[in-house]
Amino acid sequence: MPLTTPASRADKFAADTPPDRDRAIDVARLGALVVVIFGHCALLLATIDDGVRIGNILGEIPALTPITWVVQVMPLFFLAGGAAGAYGWHRGRAWGSWLFTRAQRLCRPVFWYLAVWSVALLGVRLTLGAESAADLGRESVALLWFLGVYLVVLAFVPLLTRLTTGRTAAAVVAGLLVGAGLIDAIRIAAGSAMAGVPNFVVVWLIPVVIGVAYARRLIAHRTALAVAAGALAAQIALAMAGPYEVSLVVTGTERLSNVSPPTLLLALHCTWMSCAFVAAAGWIQRWARRPRVWYVVAVGNGGAMTLYLWHIVAIAIAAFSLHAAGLDAYDVDAPGFWARLALRAAVFAVVMFVMFRLLSPLEHRRLPWWDAPAAATGAASTAAGALVIASGVALLLLAKNGLTGSMGWAMLGCFIGALAAARICVRAKA
Repeated sequence: MPLTTPASRADKFAADTPPDRDRAIDVARLGALVVVIFGHCALLLATIDDGVRIGNILGEIPALTPITWVVQVMPLFFLAGGAAGAYGWHRGRAWGSWLFTRAQRLCRPVFWYLAVWSVALLGVRLTLGAESAADLGRESVALLWFLGVYLVVLAFVPLLTRLTTGRTAAAVVAGLLVGAGLIDAIRIAAGSAMAGVPNFVVVWLIPVVIGVAYARRLIAHRTALAVAAGALAAQIALAMAGPYEVSLVVTGTERLSNVSPPTLLLALHCTWMSCAFVAAAGWIQRWARRPRVWYVVAVGNGGAMTLYLWHIVAIAIAAFSLHAAGLDAYDVDAPGFWARLALRAAVFAVVMFVMFRLLSPLEHRRLPWWDAPAAATGAASTAAGALVIASGVALLLLAKNGLTGSMGWAMLGCFIGALAAARICVRAKA
């Protein structure tokens, strides 16, 4: 489906969209995705001399780190997932079968992505050596942390739909904020990032809770705006008081990362950004009803996983193509650096568009066996749900360790194996 279309086709497309569809959620998802992919393009510093050298613009220019409070938009992905899950959940449906059905659509393009990289890394190992394959194996799957965490927190959506008032939703969010702070205290006292691992669930559940509450119409716009302002003020105060870093993305130079694992600072960020969306959702909904706007939003969402999975590859193609032309954007002090960075963004946009056109159909190509209906109930359904959660944990560990070494390849096997076992369970009779 092309991204450009005559007005008449856009009008028909808009008219065929169900009138009760929450288009604001689709805008949030695609808008956040665009910020993420172009943000990564801007952050990357890359060149080739004796080997590939990779840097981060925030590590080179720390004064830019406050901008991450605007461009860290991952909370909107989780909010959109919580809201979409709440819209799709119906009381009485088997939890595990529902969760597996959500995983079917999400994981389909991931299978293609991992298959391509598995073959590519074998080729790199044979031609460039084990060290190059290991380096590339770590970078190639780092972004899969999001899907791993997403599969875990999505499992909470049916339970969260039992929230019936804004007060109960607020109490859950407040409890999660307190929990995040306590886990941070343990992490800091222990001096180990591993002590903060539970915050991967605690912190990223916050936008999911707000997303479910939004879908259930439990949050008034004025209340959302007030909470957003309060959470932002608290985040600013906490950042000034310490011991937290300012940056909300990985820079490579941080001492106490706010994202790996997440911290209370990021939890407050999730709170205010999610509530700010709720406050603006009505306006966004009206804007998205414009036929041409909705057409682009709908098409983009139809290939959202393609954009997310393959954008790092598109950035690499753009960066190394410009390197071949002597137009590296690596040395931030070099004359013309910012112009070269803008040029790379433009080249990246073209490469990403081509890859989107070529690869996004794979998101909708049903796979034999995998895409069969999920109809199990009872114990089989529960087992399937638990296995989907296990696959998310395995994917998070794969992203942490990389597609390299025995641990990395073992986690790949656990991810595939858990999902295959879940697939078998949902076909079983309870």
